[in-house]
Amino acid sequence: MRHLRALCAIADAGSVRAAARQLGVTQPSLTTQLRRIENTLGGRLFVRERTGSRPTALGRTVLSRARPLVAELGALVAEARDAAVHCGEPRLRIGSTGTTGTRAVVSWLRRLHARYPDTDTTIHIDASANALLRMVAEGQLDAVFVHEVDGCPLRVPPGVEQRVVVEREPQFVAVPVGHPAARRPVLRLTDLAGDRWMVDPSADGEWDGLRRVLTAAGLNPRVVLGDYLTAAELVTAGEVVIPCQPTARPRPGMVIRPLRGDPLTVRLLLASRPGSPPGTDAEAIFDDLRAAYAEIARGSAAYHAWLRRHASPLAV
Repeated sequence: MRHLRALCAIADAGSVRAAARQLGVTQPSLTTQLRRIENTLGGRLFVRERTGSRPTALGRTVLSRARPLVAELGALVAEARDAAVHCGEPRLRIGSTGTTGTRAVVSWLRRLHARYPDTDTTIHIDASANALLRMVAEGQLDAVFVHEVDGCPLRVPPGVEQRVVVEREPQFVAVPVGHPAARRPVLRLTDLAGDRWMVDPSADGEWDGLRRVLTAAGLNPRVVLGDYLTAAELVTAGEVVIPCQPTARPRPGMVIRPLRGDPLTVRLLLASRPGSPPGTDAEAIFDDLRAAYAEIARGSAAYHAWLRRHASPLAV
């Protein structure tokens, strides 16, 4: 079953690297596991391309049989966990993508602890919003805070409810402090035409969304596929520029600026299952998240100014 889960993860994540992060293993170990599976079955299951991994004809056949088995096991685990919840102390399991707004998530978690002091509240972070949505559908998580890149809709499983936290959040850009355009309060995409952009392929929709925006602007810059966990170091070293949430805090050696016309935007969502978990109120969980986000947004000078210009209720 571990092998089947690995194959499904590679297909869903779109690359071995992204799947490794989702499964909590190293990329070399997952690559070795994939090669062993292929050797056992006698054929290649994935073709590696510049943008990721694509199933072969044999791979699609194997996946068609593997997915139902993995889903059944997931359902079994979810039922067992639900039974454990009813037999033990109350639990609230939340999740978030690492790029959705870490500071807001910390504030949200603090508010949930205050609202449900007798509930064991835990958090799970994953770069993939689609992976988090699947975990909600399978009963592994109760509520997740995710972002949906404009033009790249998420795959929301049946039975998962969505509430809109922010309909349209602009994405700013982080550039080195020594960048020629760093002194400007607002940047144009053309100011960054000669730079290397970095995007994390594990973050659903971000590579496609960035490529669409750059193409629409008539630009074809170099794009580096990397890890947002190390992106800040590359920015401060002058190696790359990166899209980032408007609530992000700059580090020494970098500045964060809005983009003229807000070409990059996302929608922020709270996803949950109806009635999950027992003893909690979905609307209250949503209200706490929205209040946490508003608190962080107002504390970011550049983003607060943007909210005021757009007459957003979050600015009040």
